[in-house]
Amino acid sequence: MPVLVGTSGWQYDSWRDVLYERSLPQRDWLDRYVEAFATVENNSAFYRLPTRETFQSWRERTPNGFVMAVKASRYLSHIKRLRDAEEPVRRLLDAAAGLGDRLGPVLIQLPPNLRAEPDRLSECLDQFPRAVRVAVEPRHESWWSDEVRAVLTGHGAALCWADRGGRPVTPLWRTADWGYVRLHEGAARPWPSYGDQALRSWAERLVGAWSDSQDVFAYFNNDPDGAAVRNAVRFAAAVRRRGRTVSRTPARDELGVS
Repeated sequence: MPVLVGTSGWQYDSWRDVLYERSLPQRDWLDRYVEAFATVENNSAFYRLPTRETFQSWRERTPNGFVMAVKASRYLSHIKRLRDAEEPVRRLLDAAAGLGDRLGPVLIQLPPNLRAEPDRLSECLDQFPRAVRVAVEPRHESWWSDEVRAVLTGHGAALCWADRGGRPVTPLWRTADWGYVRLHEGAARPWPSYGDQALRSWAERLVGAWSDSQDVFAYFNNDPDGAAVRNAVRFAAAVRRRGRTVSRTPARDELGVS
């Protein structure tokens, strides 16, 4: 598979006149999104886990080969804080099974005030079948240890490489034979855009870490005013220029804003 480039969600009003024509009803936004991109990170599942029927409806509205990553419910990550993970993981996977072959990685984003708990993380990852890819995004510096790295590697889970301000805020550990990258907020203008240098640097990091035969998922979470859409297009172009295969993204002249 290629480097899959997309955004964290698709239901943003500020994307009118960027990806969505102003006259396009919100109910049709997903149909337009999947014409433009081959993958999306379902960020809204973090706030409220959709039903299996809702996931199934998304499967029916997306083409063959489309990939939807799913952000795990905050019930698992922020309320249970990875404790007693069996039931929330089972509930998540039972619902997300509605996606069928469209299901991509599951992202577990940890609270910024959750200090490292390697054993708890290991027990949580044990609840996922090996066939399900899991990416973990810790946000407290205590997680950057050899013990945590070994837990992720042992479970085949990817450390989510995260960016803020055009710089990595996580170690660039390769803990699986696939990668997961989230770009939250750039330092360029207009906010929260990424500049060309930052996008080139991230393209170099991905190309240096994974071969063209290995899957890498890259999602732009800087959604205000369509920055994520524009940056995803430019980032994909930067990766292509380095000889890598990249999933479909809209051409610049398809966007309402350059």
